[in-house]
Amino acid sequence: MMKNNKFWAMLLNRTPAILLLAVVAIFGSISGRFFEPQNFLNILVQSSALAIAATGMTVVLLTAGVDLSVGSLMFVAVALAGKMIANDQPVWLSFAVAFMVGLAGGALNALLITRFRIVAFIATLATLFIGRGFGLWLTNTRAMNMPDAVTALGASRCCGIPTPIVVMLLVTVTIHWFLVRTPWGRQVYAVGNDPDAAQKAGLRVQPILFAAYVICGACAAISGLIALTQTGAVSPSFGQQKEFAAIAAAVLGGTSLFGGRGNVLPGTLFGAILFQTIENGLVIINADPYLYPMVLSAVIFLAVFLDTSRQHLVANLSRRTLQSVA
Repeated sequence: MMKNNKFWAMLLNRTPAILLLAVVAIFGSISGRFFEPQNFLNILVQSSALAIAATGMTVVLLTAGVDLSVGSLMFVAVALAGKMIANDQPVWLSFAVAFMVGLAGGALNALLITRFRIVAFIATLATLFIGRGFGLWLTNTRAMNMPDAVTALGASRCCGIPTPIVVMLLVTVTIHWFLVRTPWGRQVYAVGNDPDAAQKAGLRVQPILFAAYVICGACAAISGLIALTQTGAVSPSFGQQKEFAAIAAAVLGGTSLFGGRGNVLPGTLFGAILFQTIENGLVIINADPYLYPMVLSAVIFLAVFLDTSRQHLVANLSRRTLQSVA
């Protein structure tokens, strides 16, 4: 029985890779266009914004928290950048201000959670609505088209690699390194596993949580800017429901909703690519657009189901190990 549990635990840990291969095989069998090299490159480019947002979400989920304001924070940061660009401000300055907005939004969430002791779900739900409303006020609920200088950034290359992919790799590799190679990263996992035990062990839990939400806010802003360079416009629905896509990508990649378990590489990156591959495949096979939200909702449900299954298996393995020792 214990061997069976270990087998299923190992299988669940490899779920992102297995699902990705299955999805590629299914869409490839329906349409030969799916296997074109350019399409695979498009998937990676399109995955970049989601992967960055999901990376920030991973850090928060590891602390057993959640950030529902990611999509709204993307919207506010990009709306402000778009407003500045429309007023003839330099693109680099507008992007820098957008990044600062992301940091400030993350800090606001962190303050509500760590200082005022508001539950993360409620605090970030509130900032979700505040951010969405502020973004709509900035844009006057109208789309803002960006100049060619912005879209040129999205189409540019660095050392022959599309810039969005380069930025995605820089963000994911950097945060992954901090999580697995630094004392702060180990503390994040410790807080997610058991905050009370972490506090008793002498860890300063509140600053760790504060940093996690600030990182998530910064990633949301970067994600929004990457998406802006690809779409070339800020619409009133910009970033809408991206927080759920980010959560799904992180959980599909093996990050637990219960905290303390998961990784950015390869986990979250694989999850983001899987999520985007499904969306790309639906477009390639000319699926009914009304099916998109249904399919993506099913993916989110699958992510939660797999995480719950992993949690039960880990609990069973731990219990059986203790029983065998006793």
